[in-house]
Amino acid sequence: MFIIDQKFPDFLLEAFFPATSETGVVSSKRLLGEWLILFFYPADFTFVCPTELADLNRRYAEFKKYKAEVVAVSTDTVYTHKAWLETEKLLEGIAYPLASDHNGKLSRELGIYDETKGLAQRAVFVIDPKGFLRAVEIVGDKIGRSAGEVLRKLKALYFVENNPGLVCPASWDEGEKTLSPSVKISGKVYQEIHGTPKRKK
Repeated sequence: MFIIDQKFPDFLLEAFFPATSETGVVSSKRLLGEWLILFFYPADFTFVCPTELADLNRRYAEFKKYKAEVVAVSTDTVYTHKAWLETEKLLEGIAYPLASDHNGKLSRELGIYDETKGLAQRAVFVIDPKGFLRAVEIVGDKIGRSAGEVLRKLKALYFVENNPGLVCPASWDEGEKTLSPSVKISGKVYQEIHGTPKRKK
């Protein structure tokens, strides 16, 4: 199982790299030093999944700005990944690797493997450059996730990592007001975010 703010399990997965049309491996050790978006989805040649992967790809350059790599993962083989990318028009130009957890080992270790279906659930894990898990999202099979929201979380995590002592309020996005936790603002968060209301004369 996964625990927030603790080391993410080590992994080594075979992957298909669309940029080169070659197979290779992705591993926790090779990806250390950069943020990692590990994006599990149920299966290739399905319906919601290609819309999610295309959404991620549209934002891929923004993820890279924050020194993040995106790796999509399912229990399909790398050969199925290749065939799907060559068939599904939505997936044209995918830039990030698609990894294969074909035996479900990592999915089981993370507690997201559906034993009945033999597939991984829709789960996103955001892992920091030191290998610590910082965010998790798991949703039902029938709804797609928002790459924009994953990116927003990454921005917030990137910000607090690089600005010790500050925290991000709800729905925070880049450039918005942050908070410096202190007993002085306890019970006065509204004023800290919005400023002290002017008194009526």
